[in-house]
Amino acid sequence: MLKIIGINLPENKKVLYGLTKIYGIGNKIATKIITDLQIPDNLKIFELKDSKIKQIKTYLLNLKIEGELKLFNKRNIKRLIEINNYKGQRHQKNLPVRGQRTKTNAKTKREITKKNFNSNKNKFNYSNEKNKNQRKKEQFTKKSKNK
Repeated sequence: MLKIIGINLPENKKVLYGLTKIYGIGNKIATKIITDLQIPDNLKIFELKDSKIKQIKTYLLNLKIEGELKLFNKRNIKRLIEINNYKGQRHQKNLPVRGQRTKTNAKTKREITKKNFNSNKNKFNYSNEKNKNQRKKEQFTKKSKNK
């Protein structure tokens, strides 16, 4: 396994597909890296020479990938929530953000919000229980008086 910027890349795959295992690099950026560094398309990761590996590492240092990209996305979502934007409200309520329907789909997004609403139903209401016992006593006393 080749380790680039803390990520293990599978050796038996081509360089193009191996680079897509890094968070933030898709097919488009991977092909751009390969063309810029003049790496053959059919070359597999274990066939890479040390000089090419160093070139890839230096190229990736200039990109926002992995933790830096995740932090950037989290900050953007937090900013949307702070300015009370519509998208921010949807993130806060844990609902789909980009206009998807929620009546029949988006079950995984809505599960958390349903759990919060259903938690109040399971609470035991003692006041109703006391009223039931009092009613039973009153009925019992009425029956005994009628006899």
